[in-house]
Amino acid sequence: MNKKILTLLSLLVLASCQDNTLFFEESFIIDNINLIDPIEGLIPNQTVVIKGNKIIEIYNSKEINLSQKNNIYSGDEKYLIPGLWDAHIHFAFEKDLASSMPNLFLYYGITSLRDTGGPIEFVDQFKQNALKNPKTKSRVKIAGPLLDGKYNVYDGSDITHPVLSIKNIDESQLKKNIEDLVDLKVDFLKAYEMLSPKQFKVLMALSKKHNLKVTGHVPLSMDVISVSNLGLNSIEHFRNIELSMTNLDQELLKERLSLLKNKSSLSGAKLRSKLHDKQRMRSIYNLDSSKIKEVVSTLSKNNTWQIPTLKLYKNFAYKNYKNQEYLRSLDILPETSKIAWKKRINKISLDQSKQMKDYTDWSKNMVKFMHENDIKFMAGTDTPIGFLVPGLSLHQEIQELNEAGLNTLEALQTATINPSIYFNLQDSLGRIKNNYVADLIILAKNPLEDIRNTKSILAVIKDGNYLDRNYLDSIVR
Repeated sequence: MNKKILTLLSLLVLASCQDNTLFFEESFIIDNINLIDPIEGLIPNQTVVIKGNKIIEIYNSKEINLSQKNNIYSGDEKYLIPGLWDAHIHFAFEKDLASSMPNLFLYYGITSLRDTGGPIEFVDQFKQNALKNPKTKSRVKIAGPLLDGKYNVYDGSDITHPVLSIKNIDESQLKKNIEDLVDLKVDFLKAYEMLSPKQFKVLMALSKKHNLKVTGHVPLSMDVISVSNLGLNSIEHFRNIELSMTNLDQELLKERLSLLKNKSSLSGAKLRSKLHDKQRMRSIYNLDSSKIKEVVSTLSKNNTWQIPTLKLYKNFAYKNYKNQEYLRSLDILPETSKIAWKKRINKISLDQSKQMKDYTDWSKNMVKFMHENDIKFMAGTDTPIGFLVPGLSLHQEIQELNEAGLNTLEALQTATINPSIYFNLQDSLGRIKNNYVADLIILAKNPLEDIRNTKSILAVIKDGNYLDRNYLDSIVR
């Protein structure tokens, strides 16, 4: 045998001994899964490599050969989406339920939360717990208390108005309260309905000084165009925007300013209800197309985001919480909360309000019109208000947004990348890309075919930590 043949045989033997497979040390790999990025959409047959709390590599599964030494999860015929946000929750609304809410959110794949109002000392404990336990708790962004005016709405006066807000008699008191919240490192601020125009301007000036976004309800002393022009970043529930969409807008504003003097010394809650009762449906039944276009054009120009909470309105209008399927969904709640909710539901009449239905239909139509005019949305629910189950209600809200006119990918964006953009986290959270935080959900079914498939959760990955179905079931058992 000549020297050339011996050399060739030696090379063949050496090549056969080499391992050409890929090995990722201390990593978790999801192999051959259908990836759904909220911007790029469906990308089939992808292999996602997670190390620590980050996605470090994404490959076409057909183009790589993984070593069996890897920690591999088979993603065959499964779907991967980013972890979800609920952009409007209240830990403080039912304090007896609050301690169970983080596990309920995680169970339903909600990995990020935006608490839109509650006593700072109460809601901050959930934020701090999440910071200490990022692999088993959803991240929490907090506003602290609602910033209300002289007549405080959520003052603890009854079960429907627990303490969520703080009264501000004048601008100086408001300034001090805002500075205190800034010192306590809130993530954003929330304006409420009884603020005066002067107070609202102080709030917006201080928020810009401290680089904090402001969300809220349109103050009843103002119109939506004014608050948007002053820089309000987002509006919850479309609250009070209808008052500026009617040809009665100036007449209604004049009436509100008179009633806000509160000569009868009503509580904040009763005063607000009186104003809503007098004006909300008058506005809805006297809508003006030119006024609607003016409002929506302003909101679009100013990039004033919307959190419509459609499921909340639908629950109130159609009494959805009284049907048997809905009542069964309450079984996941702690026993004391489930019993209390069912007792309250049983006392509510089956009668449905035509006005509430009309308002709900207007809200749904407004989502479609705003979406067509490039206004951005976040999915938020207001849970646990309105018997909305923490976690589950977010999936229901995404479905409502889809039915209102957003396609399935756009509906998914409202609970993934959009809230991340809102908090300037779009380069690290809310997508499935290299170097993004590994907050992910593995689904059995494709949500782009049917948005209800976001509920087909097989596993949740929180901060790179794989939580299987058994774990998820155990935390709500």
